[in-house]
Amino acid sequence: MAKRRIDPVRGMEALRAWRRAVECGEEAPRAVALTAVRFTLEELGVLHPGRSVEVRVPPAGAVQILPGTTHRRGTPPAVVETDAHTWLSLVCGRLTWDEAVAASRVSASGERTDLGPLLPLV
Repeated sequence: MAKRRIDPVRGMEALRAWRRAVECGEEAPRAVALTAVRFTLEELGVLHPGRSVEVRVPPAGAVQILPGTTHRRGTPPAVVETDAHTWLSLVCGRLTWDEAVAASRVSASGERTDLGPLLPLV
């Protein structure tokens, strides 16, 4: 397993701070949101290792998940992309995968890009 870039304690603190801000109708500081996104992308990679689907949350980061065809260069055959707020809402269960797709808040192309069964993470 790769070394974690975000300490899990620090990551959970950032995720809780993001959620508190959103629940109060506020926007979390950018650094908090970026840390929360990076942490949750790492968690997704740990829970569902592999290299067949790339999950992107620009500009915070990306992770490759799920076993299967290994991707190494160029655009992967299966890509999921969304913004930080949508991603964190999915991770926390504030938004379902189907709701996000229906509202065009997620772009998913290729095989195995339905992340509904993998979410929420926390």
